[in-house]
Amino acid sequence: MKHRFTGLICAATFISCSSGREKVWTAPDTTAIPRTEEGSLIRYGRDLLSNTAFYLGPEGTVAHISNGMSCQNCHLAAGTVPWGNNYSAAASTYPKFRERSGTVESLEKKINDCLERSLNGSPLDTASREMHAMIAYMRWLGKKVAINVKPKGSGILRLPLLDRAADTVRGAMVYMQRCKQCHGSNGEGQWMAQRHAFLYPPLWGTGSYNTGAGIYRLSKLAGYVKGNMPQGTTYLKAVLTDEEAWDVAAYINSRERPVRDFNKDWPDVRTKPPDDPFGPYADTFSENRHKYGPWQIMQLKN
Repeated sequence: MKHRFTGLICAATFISCSSGREKVWTAPDTTAIPRTEEGSLIRYGRDLLSNTAFYLGPEGTVAHISNGMSCQNCHLAAGTVPWGNNYSAAASTYPKFRERSGTVESLEKKINDCLERSLNGSPLDTASREMHAMIAYMRWLGKKVAINVKPKGSGILRLPLLDRAADTVRGAMVYMQRCKQCHGSNGEGQWMAQRHAFLYPPLWGTGSYNTGAGIYRLSKLAGYVKGNMPQGTTYLKAVLTDEEAWDVAAYINSRERPVRDFNKDWPDVRTKPPDDPFGPYADTFSENRHKYGPWQIMQLKN
């Protein structure tokens, strides 16, 4: 399950077809970033998201607030890949109300959530140059996306629900066949030669995302896997079946990883997604059922 570490998609920005059908969003050409002070900030933001660990990792040159993973390990190619968890709608949809926190969240809050959860770290100072740079880059990526619009290709693919529980045993077989070449037999990932960052990130263990990460929900991880993994996969050319994606996601998230207690999540328990792996719930199904499914009766929502 190889995570693409380098390379950006450079093409026209999201538009509509003359027939009225929506085209898949593509990122603007990075050569169009202006050679100005603002352009320098945008390029720094892109570099921070591509090489987060170099700046903010355990041996970071700016701060030591994250785990060695980089933002683009989950937001592929610096957040430019269709259905690769891209940033196309970051600027257009924030600030917004999020049910997970029960508050209106800023883009700064969203970025810090990723640092604390997916990179198992600590938040950035919202007044820092690094925070300003990341937001400048995200705004530049989405500069032609209208306010409150999520263009086609944003986010993660949503898979049809299984009619059974996701199977960790089947998932382990998929992992060994398709994923271990890059992420290791024990999910440890592969370091870059300089060992300041991961080339292919750890999928479990102490260096991986923690239990508060959004991708710890199976629907998120399975959709991400289906649309992007292993090497060579795109949303137009899937390698894994839907069942394989669900099962390998279940296997990965069943493995040990950092545990963080975000007990203030979902203050209105009625809004909690059915595949959230931690109670309490507004129904009587077990935590295990919520984590692995099946979910049809729970009406899983994104």
